[in-house]
Amino acid sequence: MIKTRPAAVAGSFYPGDAKTLTATVDQLLAGAKPETFVHPKALIVPHAGYVYSGATAARAYAMLTPRASEIRRVVLLGPTHRVAVHGLALPEAEAFATPLGTIRLDAQAIAGIAGLPQIVFSDPAHAFEHSLEVHLPFLQRVLDKFTLVPLAVGHATPEAVAEVLDMLWGGPETLIVVSSDLSHFLPYATAQQVDSNTCRHILQRDTHIALEQACGAFPINGLLLAAGRRGLTPTLLSLCNSGDTAGDRSRVVGYAAFSFEEAAAHA
Repeated sequence: MIKTRPAAVAGSFYPGDAKTLTATVDQLLAGAKPETFVHPKALIVPHAGYVYSGATAARAYAMLTPRASEIRRVVLLGPTHRVAVHGLALPEAEAFATPLGTIRLDAQAIAGIAGLPQIVFSDPAHAFEHSLEVHLPFLQRVLDKFTLVPLAVGHATPEAVAEVLDMLWGGPETLIVVSSDLSHFLPYATAQQVDSNTCRHILQRDTHIALEQACGAFPINGLLLAAGRRGLTPTLLSLCNSGDTAGDRSRVVGYAAFSFEEAAAHA
């Protein structure tokens, strides 16, 4: 019997039963169908409850539809909200579960990075962490069969994160997803200004994004470093905040979705 990390936020961040969850994700994806498709190597996607950021997340995941059978592995990085981590934490688990089924982890890929000094193993870091889990139902609905490399990222330099990404980069079969929201609990108009500025820096592949700008700053900066070295082209797909969706405009959280294309994808 494989060791499985059960869903922790089903029923709170997203619907807890398979039928409702399937209908919710499919509806979000249907509403996000792009006029033109890019072919992302990497994505930045928000991780709030679906009522808040689900439509923004769907804008990114809808881009994957043409590559549904090609993508066989997802490297998923997100910040830690509950357990302090120094470096990047992998789980001891062999699979992650959601109401839509079980996703096996890529044991070979994990073994390949396990010896890096910035890699640690921590089930507690993953047990109740929503920043990775909320993406799994989208991936399960969009992609065919795939394996997962889930990384809960604590304090880590851009170089440390980029080194891990380089080792996992692979080819067209590998998708990299970085999970992050933007500013937190600012007034609506202030958040719009702050988040627009953050998006400009991300599009410039500036590796100095601060935690006040994005809770996933550590994995974002690592992705931006790797993207700059490899010549990936970033595109802003969607930008809004919780005041635009289901929240109070006096204290909002920002959400954006980005895609990153390799040069070959433009050829």
